Amino acid sequence: MNWKLCLGLLVFFALLMSSSYTLLIPFLPVYLVRELGASPSDVNMWSGLIFAITFAISAFVSPLWGKLADRTGRKLMMLRSSFLLIICYFIGGIVETPWQLFFMRALQGFAAGLWPACLAMLSAYVPKNKLGISMGLMQSANICGGIVGPLLGGILAAAFGMRNSFFVSAAGLSLITLLTIFFIKEPPRDKIPSPSKDAPRIKPPSLMKNKGVLILLAVACLIMMVIQQVQPVMTTYISHFEGTEGDRLMLISGAVFSLGGIAGAIAAPIWGRQGQKHGFFKTLFISLFAAGVISIIQGLPDDLILFASMQFVLGLGFSGIFPSANSLLVLLTPPNRRGESFSLFFAAQQVGGAVGPVLGGVSATLFTPRLVFFTSGLIMLLAGLLVVTRGKKLLFSDLNQNNEGSQKSADEYIAKIKAQTAAELKQKAHNNNNRN
Repeated sequence: MNWKLCLGLLVFFALLMSSSYTLLIPFLPVYLVRELGASPSDVNMWSGLIFAITFAISAFVSPLWGKLADRTGRKLMMLRSSFLLIICYFIGGIVETPWQLFFMRALQGFAAGLWPACLAMLSAYVPKNKLGISMGLMQSANICGGIVGPLLGGILAAAFGMRNSFFVSAAGLSLITLLTIFFIKEPPRDKIPSPSKDAPRIKPPSLMKNKGVLILLAVACLIMMVIQQVQPVMTTYISHFEGTEGDRLMLISGAVFSLGGIAGAIAAPIWGRQGQKHGFFKTLFISLFAAGVISIIQGLPDDLILFASMQFVLGLGFSGIFPSANSLLVLLTPPNRRGESFSLFFAAQQVGGAVGPVLGGVSATLFTPRLVFFTSGLIMLLAGLLVVTRGKKLLFSDLNQNNEGSQKSADEYIAKIKAQTAAELKQKAHNNNNRN
């Protein structure tokens, strides 16, 4: 299969995936009340639970799907995930109670794995010298989907009804399935020889013992918690502003959700250049503190225009967090362990994604939706404080060890294997001489 064709299709898939998911976010709380009979006093609680269950289940099953993709084929895993997601979104459009929607979202978490399978397929086809730009295109498509989805979802819900928006998402996933069946080919697998029985078995040290990596995992968990605790209550919070109700509420919610994504798409390259120039550690804690302060301020205004403006500014601050953390993670781990490190990073995000919606729903229900913005800001400031106080020494210590080359630990590991192998060969030669 031509790698350019594969790249084009997978970039298109990333755009459809992100759009299909975020398309439903703006009106989900309204959907619970209008269509599913949820009490307005309990809607924030339901929103939190419904958002959280998908992340919780996905965190547990994603590693399983990844292993199966290596064993049974990446195309098969893409088809498995996309087909199950079609069923999920279709069910979402016909459910009648909040509990039914909850179980639909649980099934959606079980269906996880389409995005990782796409990335694995991409890495198999794209030449090594084109891998960086290809991954960048995939990420850009994912961000663009996050921008288009909420806005399109608000428009569709207002024009054709909320239930039909689920069917539109299912149609998008159906297109991915069909294109995968007819155009995506399973990449050839490298034949890996079975290890010799006499080969030395050395277990590499756990990355969880790397304190710098642990700091970044904590940051990933906290920030994803912040993101997901705000999303379920955003629409109900916007409804408190004058003139935002009914179909207009869904349109406005979609537009406000999109502002953060637009800001992120603009600012992410700038943060990247600044991190490369001044250090990713600095950009990480600056973006954490900036986003924390802005989030607290966002909960203060009683004017919709000002609130929406703060959402845009918040997106500018947020967009520097994950690129900086990812760059530090690359520097902190040897090349032969980066797949493992990023899987841990993703797992930490999923944990935060599961806790966040519940925390946001409980806070908004028992107290006030405004409290969610304050607590989100405080959590980000806590993460920034963690990075500055505990992480600075640890990160720089680990980075200095890797400055001689991120290859250092890998070289040491390889050298250890060579030494053991040489010792075994020497011992075998000695035994043969004795026999002779």
